[in-house]
Amino acid sequence: MPLDHARPDGERITVYAREVTADPALPWLLYLGGGPGFAAPRPLGGEGWLLRALRDYRVLLLDQRGTGRSTPVTRRVALDRGAEYLTHFRADSIVRDAEAIRARLLGDVPWTVLGQSFGGFCTVSYLSFAPGGLRAALVTGGLPGVETDAVGAYRALYPVVAEKNEAHYRSYPQDVEQARRVAAYLREHRVRLPTGRRLTLAAFQSLGNLLGGRDGSARLHYLLESPFDGAVLSDAFLLDAAAALSWATAANPLYYLLHEPTYAQGPGATAWAAHRVRAEFPEFVSADPVYFTGEMIYPWMFDDDPLMAPLRGVADDVAARPEWPMLYDVDRLRANEVRWWPRCTTRTCT
Repeated sequence: MPLDHARPDGERITVYAREVTADPALPWLLYLGGGPGFAAPRPLGGEGWLLRALRDYRVLLLDQRGTGRSTPVTRRVALDRGAEYLTHFRADSIVRDAEAIRARLLGDVPWTVLGQSFGGFCTVSYLSFAPGGLRAALVTGGLPGVETDAVGAYRALYPVVAEKNEAHYRSYPQDVEQARRVAAYLREHRVRLPTGRRLTLAAFQSLGNLLGGRDGSARLHYLLESPFDGAVLSDAFLLDAAAALSWATAANPLYYLLHEPTYAQGPGATAWAAHRVRAEFPEFVSADPVYFTGEMIYPWMFDDDPLMAPLRGVADDVAARPEWPMLYDVDRLRANEVRWWPRCTTRTCT
């Protein structure tokens, strides 16, 4: 594929997809998974959604550009190539890749797309720019605000995360004091996780990402049950915290680097929007009680993780980029004629 679809004769990259089928006579379903920065799931035989889909479709699992067996964007690549290179790994480019694959496999025949989380964002881009390639669209859990920017997205998200915190503390009132004790310890001590990453108060608060998942409140509660070994944080707590924070790691740098640009289109820098908007919600700053944050990327995440620290300059360049290509065509979406079924599992789809 061209790195830049606007320059088809320029630099090229590999885009990989895996077919899973029980009956090659069935119509195609393209699966666009979560991210940004994560490869398609590898079929192991037990995935409930995949087994169900195979009754009706030949399934194509796309490693979105920059991930998996597609030309990967690793830490080294991101550092060497910089912010300009990364602009070609968003939903608009992923849709153009998908259309090129569809044309090669099916010719003029449209297919169905299933978008999960970030894949839902990609699906709405698909409906914006290439609806003729779609027979139907299924979206689970990821619907973007097509006329908002990153600041608007986080202004909507923080109150929802606050409600998640309040619901958690209603269910587990003892966690108020447990979280307060951990926060007090982290203010006074420099702590590193077994991964080498610093566990600051802000990093501890980012464990709130658990609250967005199934059984997440219970998982957070169990993590807070016994955080201390005498006067220090226990090894078990630190190991569990490291595992819970593994949703964003150096293995997936695109997730860090392109998280906020998933909301960016047209003029205006993202400029670390989640970090800036957080100041508008003092409950996330006072830490009394501790309010956990959600699926947000902050600049300190690069400083506290020794594997990601070299990419801080690239991340700042991405955040400062003054303009981004459009991701959605609102007029075309209003006139949409493709059958589609959005299904969100929370009050907001981000």
